Amino acid sequence: MLRARHATTQAGFTAEAIPKGFLKHHPILMSDGPLHDEQRSKVARFFAPKVVAERYASSMERCADALLRRARASHTIDLAELALHYTVEVTAEVVGLTNSPVPAMARRLVTFFRQPPFDITRPDLGRTKRQWMQAAHRGLVPIVRFWWKDVRPAIAQRRQRPGEDVISHLIAEGYTNADILVECVTYGTAGMVTTREFIAMAAWHLLDNDPLRARYLAADERERHAVLNEIIRLEPVVGHLYRRAIEPIEITDRGESARIEPGDLIDVCVRDTNTDPDAVGACPFDLRPGRELPRGVDGSVLTFGDGAHRCPGQPLAILESDAFLTRLLALRPEVVRPPDLGWDDLIEGYTLRGFHLRLSAPPPPPPRHSTL
Repeated sequence: MLRARHATTQAGFTAEAIPKGFLKHHPILMSDGPLHDEQRSKVARFFAPKVVAERYASSMERCADALLRRARASHTIDLAELALHYTVEVTAEVVGLTNSPVPAMARRLVTFFRQPPFDITRPDLGRTKRQWMQAAHRGLVPIVRFWWKDVRPAIAQRRQRPGEDVISHLIAEGYTNADILVECVTYGTAGMVTTREFIAMAAWHLLDNDPLRARYLAADERERHAVLNEIIRLEPVVGHLYRRAIEPIEITDRGESARIEPGDLIDVCVRDTNTDPDAVGACPFDLRPGRELPRGVDGSVLTFGDGAHRCPGQPLAILESDAFLTRLLALRPEVVRPPDLGWDDLIEGYTLRGFHLRLSAPPPPPPRHSTL
């Protein structure tokens, strides 16, 4: 389904409710066809594994060190809040949103997700008029603030002094200010919300499993990344991927056939697929880093999607999670309060809040990043 690029279009993340024609360039997360292919090919250089390692690893380490150094002054820390500031700062550097304080920008980005619930299977998303008014207010006010405080000054600086970041690339491609704003919302919220939740979830697994934590801390970078990919296979942040059929599609599974008609909404359940024994082998619910997978299947399986809309940020997300977690675990944290598990309708995924830790001291030196 995800690779049926000419037979389906993006239907997730309320893509079908976003009007076309207002923007010169439709947002990369929502676009399809040749436009999307062109957009993806041009931004790929910012997210290639080698580029991510060479350009951003050192800044990730410095950011994690600084945040944890300040956090140690407190009796306890809220991991969800710490991970929020960390992921926003990393994402801001990649995108080019470096002209405003991170804590304030993080608060503005979080407000985008305070939306009324919706039902993606219904044309009107199942919202009442009152809920649509709430959605408009809760969406437009944060966008205006985000534009004025964060995006506008970043664009102004990069028009004078372009850098190696997404905003500079968009300016060079002739994007309007409105186009750049929408892309910044897309990259900023996507880079923040998913990695933030995964850092908290991975920390929960590692702190709850002494042998796994010991293995992770003793491992080299490659094995640590295998551990993180196995955790996110079991705990995908985005639980469902939606596509809309625009052509008839015949599918066969375990001897049964079905026909998907144009206009049908397709729900790819990531969590079920990631734990299908036919796809990932025996004991699919066990956490087994380095498990043997069929050729061509990524270690995270479908967590980062597949096909034209596969998330390009996987190398960035895994590397930045690893940089933070190795330093956090080196401080020998103890769980003071386990997190509250919630659900976000927009990303069809979990949230972890109120995850309080106590840090010990002194910390051993964390493993250094290697680009080998």
